[in-house]
Amino acid sequence: MNPRKKRLLLIACAVALLAGALALVLAAFRDNIVFFHTPTEVAEGRAPQGRTFRIGGMVEAGSVRRDADGVTVYFAITDMAHKVPVRYQRALPDLFKEGKGAVVQGKLGEDGVFLASEVLAKHDENYMPPEAQHALDAARTLQE
Repeated sequence: MNPRKKRLLLIACAVALLAGALALVLAAFRDNIVFFHTPTEVAEGRAPQGRTFRIGGMVEAGSVRRDADGVTVYFAITDMAHKVPVRYQRALPDLFKEGKGAVVQGKLGEDGVFLASEVLAKHDENYMPPEAQHALDAARTLQE
């Protein structure tokens, strides 16, 4: 094999390895990216089915109830226009309260109940994720 063919073969192998590495990186990003949706988007069917995503809003007053097992908690997240029922099977954060902001991460079940794997409670009186604040402001505008 002459030097020119060896060089072309080496370049082809390097390109193939680079393409494989790029495919692995993109697959890892696709599996780990978590998008944010509002309860209104979930109600309209714009949230992904079978994929992990986040919902943010306020914990609806009077919606929190616990199962007899002491671990499973049911509540609803609302953006004041729509609400999404949530089931969570772990200890809730100390700052989790009705009428306060929260972001939940998980998957939407076939029955329409959001199966949360993580609950993030508002940690400061003035903080709310920008997406959740925008959704609440838009819902208030629609109500007026």
